[in-house]
Amino acid sequence: MKDIKELLFVLKKEYPKTATALRHENPFQLLIATILSAQCTDERVNMVTPVLFRKYPTPERLGKGDLNDIESIIHSTGFYKSKARSIKETSRILAEKFSSKVPRTMNELLSLKGVARKTANVVLGNGYGIAEGIVVDTHVKRVSFRLGLTKNTSPAKVEKDLMKIIPEKDWIWFSNALILHGRKYCAWRNPLCNKCPAEKMCPKQGL
Repeated sequence: MKDIKELLFVLKKEYPKTATALRHENPFQLLIATILSAQCTDERVNMVTPVLFRKYPTPERLGKGDLNDIESIIHSTGFYKSKARSIKETSRILAEKFSSKVPRTMNELLSLKGVARKTANVVLGNGYGIAEGIVVDTHVKRVSFRLGLTKNTSPAKVEKDLMKIIPEKDWIWFSNALILHGRKYCAWRNPLCNKCPAEKMCPKQGL
């Protein structure tokens, strides 16, 4: 990618406003939904969370919830046993150590069960508007590689590469824009290169 400014111009024209596809009403719901979204579609998570949050609307309630019941509710998201343990334990920690409020710092978020940098960046960016880093999910990793923004495939290294070339003021928007772009044009199989607005500047690298 020779001109990052040109790419950002094209993407901002295509995606002037962006937001996470995970439906939520507060940072707590976003945190739990993001944990559930691991190796699962946002659409599936959005089908599950309304039921989960009606029954367990607060960290206190979810932290004390019946594990078998939680597993039953989130079963369709996959890896439901480990996810149920993670969201129950994270909720307990929020209630006991953070006064039932989702932390606003990366280090505090990383202390929660089932939370790595991707989840923390989603919560900080979309929940609080804090640009601590760039979300690197499968879409961001794939599109960044194909566009020549990185030569790495490790999420941690991809994030570092992107943070060096993307202005900090655009980090939150950029993460969501690349996710949208990956879904709309740059799919893993059969990408729609002839319709992609960034096609002319793409070196067409593939994973």
